[in-house]
Amino acid sequence: MVSLGRWMVGVSVTAVLVVLAAATASAQSSPPANPADPSWSPPRTAWGVPDLQGIWDYRTMTPLQRPREFADQALFSDEEAAEFLERSLAERADYDRSPSVHAKWWLDYGSNLTGDGRTSLIIDPPDGRIPSLTEQARARNAARAEYRRAHPSDAADHRGLSERCLSFGTPRLPGGYNNNYQILQTPQHVVIVSEMVHDTRIIPIDTRLPDAPIPQWHGEARGRYEGDTLVVESTGYVAQGAFRGATGGLRLTERFTRVAPGVIQYKITADDPDTWTRPWTLMFPMLKTDQPLYEYACHEGNLGLENILRNARLEEAGLIP
Repeated sequence: MVSLGRWMVGVSVTAVLVVLAAATASAQSSPPANPADPSWSPPRTAWGVPDLQGIWDYRTMTPLQRPREFADQALFSDEEAAEFLERSLAERADYDRSPSVHAKWWLDYGSNLTGDGRTSLIIDPPDGRIPSLTEQARARNAARAEYRRAHPSDAADHRGLSERCLSFGTPRLPGGYNNNYQILQTPQHVVIVSEMVHDTRIIPIDTRLPDAPIPQWHGEARGRYEGDTLVVESTGYVAQGAFRGATGGLRLTERFTRVAPGVIQYKITADDPDTWTRPWTLMFPMLKTDQPLYEYACHEGNLGLENILRNARLEEAGLIP
């Protein structure tokens, strides 16, 4: 699947709604400050809540899960961090060790670890690893894999949402490209625009979640402010779009805290008793940037899906091996 990324000429994302665009402060780059600086406090909007508006870059080479070689070690030493980063960058650049459908120069995982030197983005459980799957989840995954083997390309809706350019899911984690969010705020809503497939979440503030939400790819979200933190809780997922193979019963809690002039601490907790044996939490920084978002032109170049289905039909007809 071919797409347009940050480095290619694109069309800047338009504002989600005119009223939201009017509420958006102009994004200016600023270097990270010491979060412990007692003289600094987060800016506020005209209606008194933490101002999180702007475009935020969340690239990092810190792995989601702690590598086994570091066992229960939460932090790198300076020497370990330098060696791990050098090795990881070399692996990313090697087509044999890290295959990619994109040219390596086109990808942008970032080139640094998180500033606090953590060995994983996961901060809970303490071992820095995703908790074990439940018996139900293992059985569910096995049945899903068996069905995919038997019916890999019967129709477009047998392929994943990302292959079909519908959604890359939420929340987004640091990846190969398009590692940017744009946040807009009004007194009644927060809007989070993802540069990846321009997924947009419109989140009502200070209203309760429905008891029986209509299932959606991104779930049903509600936000509230707790001091300097925006808290977003989401339930009601379509299982096909739920985070990392969870069920529709997933409950996600996201916390956005502006800890320095150019830094938001983004914390995510995933809780689904039908998938994992316990809830788990990850955290990574997002740095403010003055770079624009660009349109992710996925459908326009999505020859991959068309070719997958065409070749499947040719294979069924015995025209290709």
